[in-house]
Amino acid sequence: MLHMKGVRKGVAVRHANRRIACTGRIAMTFVAGATFAAHAAADQPAQPTPVLEQGDGAINAGTLPSVQVKATSGYGPQNESDGINDPKQIATSSKTGTKLEDLPSNVQVIPRALLSEQGATMLREGVSNASGVNVGGQDTKGYYDHFLIRGLNAQIYSDGFSDGDLLGGISHSLNGVERVEILEGPGSALFGSGPPGGTINIVHYAPSSDLHYGASVQAGSYGTVTNSDYITGPTGIAGLNYRVDATVSHTDGFRDLSSHDYEVRPEFQWKFDDHTIDFALDAREIHETPDSYGLLYFHGSPSGSVSDNAKYSTPFAFAHENFIRPTLSDQWRVNDFLTINNRFSYLHRTLDVLGNGDSTSTKISGDEVVGRQLRQQDDTDNSYDYQLEPVWKFATGSVGHTLLTGFEYQHETIDTERTTADLPNITDAFNPVPPETSLAGINFLCDAKHSCDDDHLAADYYSIYATDQIDVSDRFKIRAGVRKDWWDTSLTPLISVPGRFGTAGQPLLAGVMDKRDDAPVSWNIGALYKLLPWISPYAGVSKSHLANFNSENTQNGIGAPESALQYEAGIKFSFLDDRYVLNTAIFDVSRDNVATLTTLNDVETVVFDSQKTKGAEASLDARVTEAWHITANVTAQHAVITDNPQGITSVGNHPQGAPTYMANLWTTYDFAIAGLNGFHIGGGVNYMGRSFSDITNVNSIPSYVILNAAAGYEGHHWGLDLNIHNLTDRRYFVAANAAGAYVGETLSAMANLHADF
Repeated sequence: MLHMKGVRKGVAVRHANRRIACTGRIAMTFVAGATFAAHAAADQPAQPTPVLEQGDGAINAGTLPSVQVKATSGYGPQNESDGINDPKQIATSSKTGTKLEDLPSNVQVIPRALLSEQGATMLREGVSNASGVNVGGQDTKGYYDHFLIRGLNAQIYSDGFSDGDLLGGISHSLNGVERVEILEGPGSALFGSGPPGGTINIVHYAPSSDLHYGASVQAGSYGTVTNSDYITGPTGIAGLNYRVDATVSHTDGFRDLSSHDYEVRPEFQWKFDDHTIDFALDAREIHETPDSYGLLYFHGSPSGSVSDNAKYSTPFAFAHENFIRPTLSDQWRVNDFLTINNRFSYLHRTLDVLGNGDSTSTKISGDEVVGRQLRQQDDTDNSYDYQLEPVWKFATGSVGHTLLTGFEYQHETIDTERTTADLPNITDAFNPVPPETSLAGINFLCDAKHSCDDDHLAADYYSIYATDQIDVSDRFKIRAGVRKDWWDTSLTPLISVPGRFGTAGQPLLAGVMDKRDDAPVSWNIGALYKLLPWISPYAGVSKSHLANFNSENTQNGIGAPESALQYEAGIKFSFLDDRYVLNTAIFDVSRDNVATLTTLNDVETVVFDSQKTKGAEASLDARVTEAWHITANVTAQHAVITDNPQGITSVGNHPQGAPTYMANLWTTYDFAIAGLNGFHIGGGVNYMGRSFSDITNVNSIPSYVILNAAAGYEGHHWGLDLNIHNLTDRRYFVAANAAGAYVGETLSAMANLHADF
């Protein structure tokens, strides 16, 4: 785990900056990747870069928007709003430099200041700040991030580039992270092959022309120790600035699920003439302990007869990932009307795992645990992503346009090799001791009942797209986008495995390529009208497609693409100079040809079903006083299986991991002691409704409510924070897997000492 937290600079500066952000005057500086940075620092010097002013209408002619919003120095709130729904924030994921208040959709931005207040150290610890988002879903293996948005799969991007294999992801720390943006619903018109739930885009800090540096040390429960450091400033070469973020962390882990993480991210930004060139290198080495079983189900729920520390997993299981991604971008400001963005990313990731298979065949039978298996897996993922995005700023009469046009080419290869072994039964299910202590005597097999493969997957994605943000007037906004994709995907087995069949129903044979070509069209259209200065209703429709291309769902070859259609309507409220911001939305999302893992006749297999989610959500960001801040969200959703030709009994059931209700609250209060400002206290409540383990709905995890608290002091250059999780020490489960449920952490505490200069 890791933690990096900035300096509040005292209550007065913090709230002064909040007021600056809310006046609609946000200074923007161009950065790499065709981006611009929200720079609302009250105590930062002016930057010698093109600046634009924003009011309630379109961006003024003469300066063009870009892709990423990045702060220019340290981690402190002086560089960002600490509100999640600040309507004047710029949404990176819009790619048109559009403020949240002008988007006819629900886009939420989680700033670093809020994550730091809560003691969040990993992405998974902060997503509850956005409505409709929860941890879990199909292929949640217990050692990497997997999220649902509105009950449907989400995909994670880093500065606009995807993580690669959708179902074989990584755990995301907050190393160098400035903000997290969450685009709810299908976003394929902008991001290409993407899941229907939504997009989570992690945005990193950019280098600064001023010298800043800082460090933090965090220690606490479960033997957790983390050191995080950063430095940013000028190189001495005109226009060339740098930033380096690094993290080293180790934890013995709750339930002895240890992990350690080594990360470094250097970045250089060079501004000259009309160009801004940005180069970053993200390097990580991650070691985690998988626990696919958690606590096994007994009579439909996780067994209540065992302790939180009971483990059914193999004691020597491990997961080791190496991750390296260089990115290079050039923003070329051709003239007042055109900016051309060239962006390139290369991702190389290796995964070496020894972990237990997750299947409903693993269960408690009598007093024993039967059906346990162990999988060994080696994956290598290589992907290239090139994006050419000219952005045009023009007007037709009195109507303003920000037109994003684009071409994208992606090439991805995945080499995956895995075999599976049967494990001996655990003789006492309620006092479990896994009998295996080493690989000696374990026989890995490859047949219809032992998941295995040795595959080479390759994909080429070609795309052209356009999105127009139309300012019909200061009050009426229209957004429309379309994307045409050409997908060439293939699977070449290197071994023949009984029970595997290709796209046309033929057996998958060694050396025989299984291939498909698809050319879907994705689109979106929406409109927003500022009925009054404080109320803006909106409505939109979006269609997206997702390539069924990953290392997990190859039992039936390369499946036909998944598709999704969303209808969304909502009202955005903003009162008292944006001190109270309330966003509401209703949605209807249908999802077809969904690859879903299930067990038929004791054999793990993939079926293709259809799903639908209807629901409503609301999120509140309230500055009650200058010292008292509240953020809250609530979601009610009804997610069901609408069609399943291979299992009609599941129609009407709920998909895996999708709760009916979710709600979250976080509040902080700043105060002074003996005239000394900088003290704060905080607390929060998280509620998650019941969710199911798979589409049969036989097993489920119960709802829960947990309480959290925080306290600390922020001086001018240093601070000390204490965060306490699960105050009542309640047993709860964070995600429902097929065989068992993942246990949430018991009462725990983390202390963080940090300094910024």
